[in-house]
Amino acid sequence: MNKPSKLLSSLAAAVVAFFAHTAVQADCKDLVVGSAISLTGKYATNGVHAMNGYEFAIQKIREAGGIKVGDECYNFSVIYYDDESKGDRGATLAERLINQDKVQYMLGPYSSGLTKAIAPVTEKYQIPMVEAEGASRSLFNKGYKYLFAVLSTSEQYLASAITLAAEKAEESGMASADVKVAVAVENDPFSLDIRAGVLEDAAKFDMNIVVDEQLPRDLSDMSAILTKVKLLKPDLLVVSGHSKGAATAVRQIEEQNVKVPMIAITHCEAADVVGNFGAAADDILCSTQWAETLTYSDDIFGTAANYEQEFKAAYPEYANKTVPYQTAQASAAVYVFKDAFERAGSLDKEAVRDALTETDLATFYGQIKFSEAGNNIAKPMVLRQIQDGKYNVVAPSAFASHSLNWPRD
Repeated sequence: MNKPSKLLSSLAAAVVAFFAHTAVQADCKDLVVGSAISLTGKYATNGVHAMNGYEFAIQKIREAGGIKVGDECYNFSVIYYDDESKGDRGATLAERLINQDKVQYMLGPYSSGLTKAIAPVTEKYQIPMVEAEGASRSLFNKGYKYLFAVLSTSEQYLASAITLAAEKAEESGMASADVKVAVAVENDPFSLDIRAGVLEDAAKFDMNIVVDEQLPRDLSDMSAILTKVKLLKPDLLVVSGHSKGAATAVRQIEEQNVKVPMIAITHCEAADVVGNFGAAADDILCSTQWAETLTYSDDIFGTAANYEQEFKAAYPEYANKTVPYQTAQASAAVYVFKDAFERAGSLDKEAVRDALTETDLATFYGQIKFSEAGNNIAKPMVLRQIQDGKYNVVAPSAFASHSLNWPRD
């Protein structure tokens, strides 16, 4: 008889705990945040990844008891509008969110270009914006006081590929100054910053830039550039064109049988180049802001590995993919806002802005601490290599989980 009574007691306790937790959530008020984000257009893939990251974090925070501001409890609620991947529309929607919807806080859009369009609006109205998808360093030399970015700036994305190319050249008995580099990037602020970072780092090693081209506007065909690459035989090919550009690059490199010892591309995971192109993506280097194998953790999401596991459970469409870093950093942006509201102890936007400037937060995504310019100065970039269909961290060496496969072909 004891066992059933103990079981009933446990069930009763569980029921009480459930309803108590539900009551706490029900008592929490809405804390409304706005976001103009790309749900259609050329950035739609990553826009959806970012929105999913926002929503996952909002639910995790809700489950953890919400946001405590003084004696009140709040849960985030986001008003989303589709910017159609167009900067002018993004700016118009930001005005609408602020003036019509009376939003006092913003989560960022997808891409540096869209963030560049919206930031002057949020700055004009003194609206704190925490953004996760605009990495262009040109965002952080304007003197903005209300813009805060959780991610590393774009010139860092593929810089370590240059260092790797120099190391491998020297290991093979070749001078790093003899390394030939090909660069093909989209004509947008993010990719142009990546180009600048790569050229700056290549210059440190006196490397030869043999191809320096802009991708076509629609990102659907880079065959002419790849023909030039085949002719000039570089040792390293660098490509940046968001998800669509990544997909085009991997597909056409395979179709044209382009042989380059080292290839480094942005947005591999977001474009699902493994799922879409299989073995054609093997040994490509992919820049990433975050990886599930890194040893970061926090009280809301747990470890980086736990974040990936729980996110996939919540969004089964990612079950057989690597969770894009765009999703993880979107979740981190929501967490940063939570932390700032709680430290401010107020919903006053100036108090929240001041709290954001003092952020020094350990998260599953990495440490987040803002410079005076608003960029995150506490988290490094890493490079993953696709090895037998898996994304494995290979650089910097301090974070590497696997050795580099080289040369690629």
